[in-house]
Amino acid sequence: MIERHVLFNVLPGREQAFGELFVREYRPAMAEMPGFVRVELLRAQGDPTKLMMVIRFESAEQAAAWRTSPEHQALKPKIGPLYDGSSVEVFDVIA
Repeated sequence: MIERHVLFNVLPGREQAFGELFVREYRPAMAEMPGFVRVELLRAQGDPTKLMMVIRFESAEQAAAWRTSPEHQALKPKIGPLYDGSSVEVFDVIA
């Protein structure tokens, strides 16, 4: 099992739109993918422009399939204008 931590630098004033897109479209689309376990959206304490998606899939291959899926590709133009940078860390779940 793997977990991806994607930290987004959301544009000031776009935090609510980012959260709404996540709830309305991003999470439901991801939840339909084979191997999906869960996804959460976290906000940094003290900085509402720092949002992190914590994404868990059964395997790295299934997570990669999500990233290259037509559903994910269709969401990129919607989420892209809401942030100005991101970083990713991937972890193996060991316990």
